[in-house]
Amino acid sequence: MTDLTLRSVIKRYGEEQVMHGVDLDIREREFVVFVGPSGCGKSTLLRMIAGLEPISGGDIHIGDTRVNDVPAGQRGVAMVFQNYALYPHMTVRENMSFGLRNVNTPKSEIRQRVDDAAAILRIEPLLERRPKDMSGGQRQRVAIGRAIVRKPKVFLFDEPLSNLDAKLRVQMRIELARLHRQLKATMIYVTHDQVEAMTLADRMVVLRDGRIEQAGAPADLYEAPCNLFVAGFLGSPSMNFLAATVTDRDADGVGVELAAGGRLHIARDGSAVSPGDTVTVGLRPEHVRPAGDGTLAGTLEVVEHLGDQTLLHVRLAEDSVVIARDEGRSTHAAGENLQLAFNESACHLFDGQGIACPALAHAAAIA
Repeated sequence: MTDLTLRSVIKRYGEEQVMHGVDLDIREREFVVFVGPSGCGKSTLLRMIAGLEPISGGDIHIGDTRVNDVPAGQRGVAMVFQNYALYPHMTVRENMSFGLRNVNTPKSEIRQRVDDAAAILRIEPLLERRPKDMSGGQRQRVAIGRAIVRKPKVFLFDEPLSNLDAKLRVQMRIELARLHRQLKATMIYVTHDQVEAMTLADRMVVLRDGRIEQAGAPADLYEAPCNLFVAGFLGSPSMNFLAATVTDRDADGVGVELAAGGRLHIARDGSAVSPGDTVTVGLRPEHVRPAGDGTLAGTLEVVEHLGDQTLLHVRLAEDSVVIARDEGRSTHAAGENLQLAFNESACHLFDGQGIACPALAHAAAIA
């Protein structure tokens, strides 16, 4: 396994530039997930690493080798696709060994590699079956096994679980995490699914419009997003955003008046804002609760019972909607007037350009 480095990587299709100078270092044995909305460039970036798309500028290094002009089959990477890409007329063993046979690997070594990969993936009983006789999850294991037998430097996954049902996706996420630990492999994984990204990644790379918005550990991005886009993209349901005006600032944070009414004092570095500035307050649903004397009042429009928790959609006076979380089976009902209390220590603050104001050096961690 090996490190992978991207420097100022650009991609153009004719006159249209879709990737804008991407810089990224991926460490040996790291599990990195590219995440972002449709069209953000995550699959394009993965395909450029694989050699399936030529880059228009910059450099890609796998280990010490610059691979810009190295054909895909010689880069030492293996890619697992969304659609499995199995040969329907071949058995599982034949599918998994196909690439090795093409490069004249000795038969004894092929058999050993296939048997070893099948044991890792727990698909030994399937080796003589054909794809039509298997479930979606079994086919995906075979596709991963075909990658394992090549002993690549880097594994690349392009939304490999998208065609599976919800229960099987959960099972396969667990399998992929186990596989990463067992193989001690460098893996790059593309998904639009936040849960996959948060649960699998050592490090997440959030992309938008062909640029990296933020990269870091999942918990760090969730708790300290660098801007409004990352804050709104991560989390389900999304972070609440409230328009506000700065009233004052001091060593302990920033005072704001919410457009929907009420005042807050937010423990954020206010050096980038001034009294009178329009800002945005961000607060995740788990930090908003119904209360007898809350910061804001509104009308409860939708109640979502989720078993261990209930989500309350509350419309405020200036017509914005805040989602609050109530524990267990909430007794609140649609149409009710509701008071909401905020955990001020968990509030985020974004300036007029949507850039996050950092936490104060002396402030406690987010509750």
